[in-house]
Amino acid sequence: MTGSKLEKLRKYIKSLDNLAVAFSGGVDSTLLAKIAADELGQDAIAITISGPQHSKSEIEEAKEFGKELGINHEIIEIEKIENEELIYNPEDRCYICKKDVFSIIKEEAKKKGITNIVDGTNIDDLGDYRPGLKALKELNVISPLKEVGLTKADIREISKELNLPTWNKPAFACLITRIPYGEKLTNEKLRLVEQGEEYIKSLGFNQYRVRYHNGIARIEVLKEDLPKFFDVNMMKKVSDKLKSIGFKYVTLDMEGYRMGKMNDGVDRSE
Repeated sequence: MTGSKLEKLRKYIKSLDNLAVAFSGGVDSTLLAKIAADELGQDAIAITISGPQHSKSEIEEAKEFGKELGINHEIIEIEKIENEELIYNPEDRCYICKKDVFSIIKEEAKKKGITNIVDGTNIDDLGDYRPGLKALKELNVISPLKEVGLTKADIREISKELNLPTWNKPAFACLITRIPYGEKLTNEKLRLVEQGEEYIKSLGFNQYRVRYHNGIARIEVLKEDLPKFFDVNMMKKVSDKLKSIGFKYVTLDMEGYRMGKMNDGVDRSE
């Protein structure tokens, strides 16, 4: 089944003639970049935005993956969040952020004579609260994985068949998603979250989040990993570390990690 979907994806990519992949180094965009490099060669580029909302370790991984894939790869550095609308962190923050980021990608691609911008949206993304999809539509961004009917499971399976290092990489959304709607965004808060998550990762956890709530760290790990936390020494070690980097209090979410948890209570009627 995935073999036919892969061929469909190859044909779709080839039909575009040229493209720029919005490349995060995640599962979806890495598969896109791989197929684009295979099918279009020098007519395909990958563009990565490195801003305050992005983990530095994720950017470094994107660099490495770009080299392995053999695709022309550009990284655009953004020092701070300048859009006032985004700084105040409204419920449509994903729309505002996507509009800004993809406008930059589109402008950079235009300089190189590239007319098609593609992203890694897939079929499964259509079931969550994702106001960013509106921005993609407005900017005429193409989502090949969605267009050929690929689910996240399909993408992982195809990536494994192609020996891509990202096939089993955990989902990783931008750092802004760790901060509740309405709480002002600052570089300091985003760096706190980043450092906290890097520490949790160093302890051997695979899927995790460190949510920021007015100086409080709320840690989420997978339900099956919760028992690892139920140890006095582990709790003290984590608490001491996260307080040392700047959190006032450190808590563990007893429900465990769940994608989209920060969207609980959001009006999705639109």
